[in-house]
Amino acid sequence: MTESSANKSANGEVCHRATNGIKPGRNGFVKNHYLYQQQQQKYCCPEEKVHHATCNGGLYSRPFNESFEETPMLVAVLTYMGYGILTIFGYLRDFMREWKIEKCHIAREREEQRDFVPLYQDFENFYTRNLYMRIRDSWNRPICSVPGAKVDLVERVSHDYNWTFDYTGRVVKDVINMGSYNYLGFAENTGVCAEAAAKVTTKYGVGVSSTRQEMGNLDRHEEMEKLVARFLGVESAMAFGMGFATNSMNIPALAGKGCLILSDELNHASLVLGARLSGSTIRVFKHNNMQSLEKLLRDAIVHGQPRTHRPWKKILILVEGIYSMEGSIVRLPEVIALKKKYKAYLYLDEAHSIGALGLNGRGVVDYFGLDPRDVDIMMGTFTKSFGGAGGYIGGKKELIDYLCTHSHSAVYATSMSPPVVEQIITSMKCIMGEDGTTVGRDRIRQLAENTTYFRRELHEMGFIIYGNNDSPVVPMMLYMPAKIGAFGREMLKRNIGVVVVGFPATPIIESRARFCISAAHTKEMLDTALSAISEVGDLLQVKYSRHRILPSLDRPFDETTYEENED
Repeated sequence: MTESSANKSANGEVCHRATNGIKPGRNGFVKNHYLYQQQQQKYCCPEEKVHHATCNGGLYSRPFNESFEETPMLVAVLTYMGYGILTIFGYLRDFMREWKIEKCHIAREREEQRDFVPLYQDFENFYTRNLYMRIRDSWNRPICSVPGAKVDLVERVSHDYNWTFDYTGRVVKDVINMGSYNYLGFAENTGVCAEAAAKVTTKYGVGVSSTRQEMGNLDRHEEMEKLVARFLGVESAMAFGMGFATNSMNIPALAGKGCLILSDELNHASLVLGARLSGSTIRVFKHNNMQSLEKLLRDAIVHGQPRTHRPWKKILILVEGIYSMEGSIVRLPEVIALKKKYKAYLYLDEAHSIGALGLNGRGVVDYFGLDPRDVDIMMGTFTKSFGGAGGYIGGKKELIDYLCTHSHSAVYATSMSPPVVEQIITSMKCIMGEDGTTVGRDRIRQLAENTTYFRRELHEMGFIIYGNNDSPVVPMMLYMPAKIGAFGREMLKRNIGVVVVGFPATPIIESRARFCISAAHTKEMLDTALSAISEVGDLLQVKYSRHRILPSLDRPFDETTYEENED
């Protein structure tokens, strides 16, 4: 562990500041972030309590606890062995398919096209044929009800190892939904939101059939954008019909050749695509690691552009509020401090955090008690906490006026559907308390209570879980490829619907189940789910945690960075 000499804080406690992050401890220990003034160790054994006061100039006004327990060495070895065995048998089966010993179910190129460049990379085809197909039944399950706290699933079976599915005609009723992003429970077919959407549908219809710049700009669109701006605390806002396109089509309008984009290594694919489409130089910093980000910022200021060493036209930092695969929360106070120090711009994606974090449900900015004006571009989606569709960008009026004429998503995309707009307006007013009730505030509080309870119970059961204690996204580590499909199937047998995730969406040895907590979940539902998770965890032996939590100021920092440019 590399540390500077201890420095005394204002209250007399000792502060330990890492120069290049903290090196990983032994396998099975946890790397925890404790960034607040009076340390509270929630989930540690009494003999392991270590108190730290952060030396961050008072940037954090609340507890900030994140844990990322390292993969046990034995589990890592067995996971690699599992993938190795699957790969060997995959090549054997490919050999058998080539010689017509085994039937080939996949679409193949015609003989006259054999010498052409293949449409897909060879390994992608290999992975799909021999690994993904074995657990394909864990995804794309058809739902035939509103995706609320409970859902109804259409039962399907496969007689050819998941290459095709047959529907039995049976419906699996009242499956507890632990996978949807329905954070505040507004994905519902009853209540004020559904009634308002139905009323607007009878007046405006479902589709607009035009872009905002032509004949598709409705008064409801204008009202929604003013409401979003007021909700976020910014001058102006603009809405888009697709959340993914909000990132991928607007980042190219904000940055271009001669600009530098600094992107977190775990950013969503929409942010990555938008950065690549912009033609800017891209450099990647370690996840939530401020030393890594500051090093890139410092190098960018000192060295400028490659070869010419001219100053960058613009430096844009891309981060997310809640990272949807890790369950971690961005260290926004430190990012803003670095952004101000080095005169960079900040693009904040609040797809998962808006509505789900903060006392008022206004996202990670509200969660940390920061000024929205310190974030240059505030992006978010309506698909999760609001139970709608689409996304938004908020900021200064000059920014929104610029995007109105330069964003491809604004110029060419069809306007948002009126009932979806009304769903957003009604749910947002409910969250803000403008409907005259406390329903919105109650849901925000309920989500926070459910999140804390669910995470605590999983941890005490012995599972390795990732992320921040306040994040409603709860990744639970499975590691081994065979356990991905097994966990999803066993949970469904117990009427619990879960999402399982594996390579390439995660690192190859970090397969996981990802739970999304909702305010619509009752304690009885959570207890039922937890009981089933514990039972399946014992069955599959996935309770890997050693219950040893070590405090850490940062995740391990490797100075290696990656650069991408059009040259």
